[in-house]
Order: sequence, then structure tokens, then C-alpha cells
Amino acid sequence: MENPAQEILAIKEAMGSRLAILGHHYQSDAVIALTDIQGDSLELSRRISDLDAEHIVFCGVFFMAESAAILRRPGQKIHIPDTTATCPMADMAEAGRVETTLNILQADGRTVIPLTYVNSSAAVKGVVGSHGGSVCTSANARTMLQWAMDQGDAVLFLPDKHLAMNTANALNIPEDERIILPQGVIDGDPRLFVNPAATGGKRLIAWPGYCHIHEEFSLHTIAELRTKDPAIRIVVHPECDPAVVKAADGNGSTTFLINYAAQAPAGSIIYIGTEANLVSRLAARFPDKTIRPLSLSLCEDMGKITTDKLAALLRDIDSARPVEVADEIREPARLALERMLEACR
Repeated sequence: MENPAQEILAIKEAMGSRLAILGHHYQSDAVIALTDIQGDSLELSRRISDLDAEHIVFCGVFFMAESAAILRRPGQKIHIPDTTATCPMADMAEAGRVETTLNILQADGRTVIPLTYVNSSAAVKGVVGSHGGSVCTSANARTMLQWAMDQGDAVLFLPDKHLAMNTANALNIPEDERIILPQGVIDGDPRLFVNPAATGGKRLIAWPGYCHIHEEFSLHTIAELRTKDPAIRIVVHPECDPAVVKAADGNGSTTFLINYAAQAPAGSIIYIGTEANLVSRLAARFPDKTIRPLSLSLCEDMGKITTDKLAALLRDIDSARPVEVADEIREPARLALERMLEACR
């Protein structure tokens, strides 16, 4: 079959309930049209335990497929059409460095609870789970940061420094009680400089990671747009710089951004600061409003998932190698994820 979409639909019909295809909001329209369930990271994580399908295909980036593999039930197989679709932010936190950092931070006897954004590897989630920590998404970061702060003396939030600081602002955590770990380079090797003297009195210690896509949005762009038309509304994702978030009219997860667009009055002009695939989809869904991207930012890794690759995977799915997470990582990582799901019931 030359048309990959037709081939995918035919395979879906033949496999029936044995197959479920999940798609993150940042996927292209062509891929989203072929998925059974769409959502952000939290929504999709919650759906895994309810699925009866033998094969679950994740159209997103690799850490999402790993999270599904952690939460899957026995007999279920998790797949991703392109295993090279990674997340640069997730790659900024490596499990060994996180473990070492926690050991340094806790050397003075303080209890430091790690909290990792879901945009992190299974190995990092495993370290977090084994140290009594949990996971958060952009939708529940406020709830989970408060949860983590209630568990100990301080929180190590990773890998996104912007989400950490924006969430701290929402919880009114004083600025003198937070710190972003500095990052430098020694002999070409990026590493963290963890200074116990600097971190000792802090309640929130943030890893210095960030999202390349959301880093592109600037105060200059916002100022220019407001000068041209003061009536516009601007909403952004909390992975943006805190100064950008403060200058916007609202901020929140992809679900928040979708709901904002849906509930805005007809005739509204809305600029949205997040991945452009979602923004263009919202513009098409709500033609009675003008919805535009704050800047044209596309995630190259999300774009690696195509209908051709999805068709190729489905064609041989019974013999395809699923995404696996080793038991020694999976068990503590599952514990970290389950703590989140329990706290956010």
C-alpha cells in the first residue's frame, strides 16, 4: 500500500483491541489523525494502566515510551516508531550525576527529596524513586513541588530550571531560599559544580536544564506584539523563562493552553508560546478566533515520528523489539511515578 495512512488504518482494523496508538499533542496533524488517544504527558501516563491492548505504540519522544514501559502491565509491549526521537532537556540530566549530586547535597544530614520532571530518562526516575522522590508534569508541578517540600528539608528539582522557578513563583517560595546549580566545562566535559556552602540553606535546588523550544520565546517578541495591538492575549508554557511567563497573560501545560483557546471569546487574538504543531491545530479547531504561535518553534525530535515510520512499525509489530526498562531501574522508577499518580488523584 503506497499510502501509509491507509496502511495504518487497515492494520488498526485488523488488530482491533490488540493495538492502541497514543499521541502527544506536539505530534504532527498527520500522525495525530491516526492515534486512538491524544494528550499531554500526565494524561497519557494515566491511561496506560487502563489499556487492555497487547501492543501500545507511543507517538512522542523516547522518555514517554520509557514511562509507558515502566507503568505497563505484564504481557503488554510498548513501542515507539523511532527510538532516536529523544528529548534534549531529558538528556541534560544523567542518572550518575543526579545520584552524585544527591549524595553531596545530603552529606550534611539534610533530607533532600528529588523531584524530576517527566521529561527525564527511566534511569533518572529510578534514582529519584530510590531516594524517596517523585515525578511531576507541567500540569501538576505545583502540587508535586509542594508534596516534595513536605517530605524533607529541601528539594532537588530536575532537569528544567525554568519549570522549577516558575513553580516556585506560583508557590511564593522566597528567592533567597532557591538556587539554580551552575554548570561549567572542565576539559570539554560538562559537569555540575555543587557547592554545599551555596546550597546548604536553600529549600529548592534546581538542575540547570531547559527546553530548546521554549527557550526561543523572548520578552522582545512579546513587547513588539503588544505595541502593535494591546488587545492581544499571550499565553505560554511554564518551560519558558520566568521573565517571559511573567510578561504573559497566563501560563500552563498543553492542556491549559488548549482550554484557554477553547474558552476564549470569539474574535480573540491569542499568541501561544509552545510547540507550533499544537498551535496550528488549535488555529484550525477554533476558526472564530485568531490563534498564532509566539514564534515558529518546532521540536525536531517530535518530528521524527512520521506516518511512514508508524506504518513500518505496525507492519511487523508482532516481531518488533519493544521498549524495555531493566527491573533494577523499573521498580524504583515505577514507585516515583506511582507517587505522582497517587498525589494527583
